Amino acid sequence: MKHLELHIIQSVPVACLNRDDLNSPKTAVFGGVQRARVSSQSWKRAIREMAKEIAAEEKSDLFSGDRTRRMVYTLSTRLAEKGITSQAAIAIAEQVADVVETLDSKVDSEGYKKIKTVMFFSKAEYDAIAEAIATSDEVKNSVEALEKAAVEGNDREREKALKAMVKILEKGAISKTIKSAQLKDAADIALFGRMVANDPSLKVDGASMFAHILSTHKADNEIDFFAAVDDLNKDESGAGMTSTLEFNSATYYRFAALNLDALANDDHLGDITLKDGTVVRSVETRKQVVKTFLKAIIQSIPSARKTTMNGNTLPVYVLGVVREKGHPIQLINAFETPVRRSEKGFVTESINRMNIEYADLKETWGVDSLFAKAVVKGSLKEQIKANQGSIETCSQDDLINGMVAHVI
Repeated sequence: MKHLELHIIQSVPVACLNRDDLNSPKTAVFGGVQRARVSSQSWKRAIREMAKEIAAEEKSDLFSGDRTRRMVYTLSTRLAEKGITSQAAIAIAEQVADVVETLDSKVDSEGYKKIKTVMFFSKAEYDAIAEAIATSDEVKNSVEALEKAAVEGNDREREKALKAMVKILEKGAISKTIKSAQLKDAADIALFGRMVANDPSLKVDGASMFAHILSTHKADNEIDFFAAVDDLNKDESGAGMTSTLEFNSATYYRFAALNLDALANDDHLGDITLKDGTVVRSVETRKQVVKTFLKAIIQSIPSARKTTMNGNTLPVYVLGVVREKGHPIQLINAFETPVRRSEKGFVTESINRMNIEYADLKETWGVDSLFAKAVVKGSLKEQIKANQGSIETCSQDDLINGMVAHVI
């Protein structure tokens, strides 16, 4: 498997980036001691959001996937734009949503039914469904019957029209329509994957891989006691309310990888050539996607409690590796023995250990690479120089462009 890897060291101050069911920062035991932990799901969402932001700045529509339970609202809006009346559009959208996923009995704030799980679809996929429905003569006849029943308030005729429509909007036809969009605006679905329990044919295995983020050292959660003043209560002294919340701070090791072979196959972002010979997707598109993806991984951070415990920082060290074959390999075992605090903090020792682990794996197992360069925070360059080994240092642009050059 040709793939690329990012190994990142990043310190985050007082924060609660990712909480558990008790509102406490997540933790895990590794090397026999408790570590601060951020789930891969949490950081992946931050990466998806950052990728959208970067793509918008570059006026690219390659990251247009949205994960939501509001499928009925989204699809009915598209159908209404095709000239189908609102009531009929909602009825059709509910039928389609119930084919792809199970409808929930609950509705959203605007009264639209929701599906039971969040689903990852792109604008092009919704548009493909809406176009297929709007241009189908069979559906058109059912829509007319449905609209007539709605106007006359005839529930029996409405049910009859809906049953006729169910036969038309059956699973195979919907799946075929969704697949026709070919993820052309949904690099995020190709990268992060999609699970569809009701219809496995729509499942997409993500081309990217992540690990839960762990602190390189022992970390304990702490408790913040706080009091809030009641601005309008002038008669009583003291706090209007008191409470507590938990937080921690840590130096983290982050890992992400991307299967370049998978990204280039037809289930993901493979080449598309139209009948007239026009190439609408090629290796250049994949390079653009990977460039945005790498930038988003480096710059993103979960936004939980961002107004009171803003944890926004940038990495102090980013090691980028490209390998021709084999599977992605984490360097987390560099921290199986936790880093101990020193007058230099945790980052210098964490970077040195990670570089030593990389060299050790290379020598012990013959793990080779096509590319291995690192971006280092300027003030740390001299401190880690002795353990850099064969890893060259470079700028962020050189790192990203060097890795993107290996995209197939």
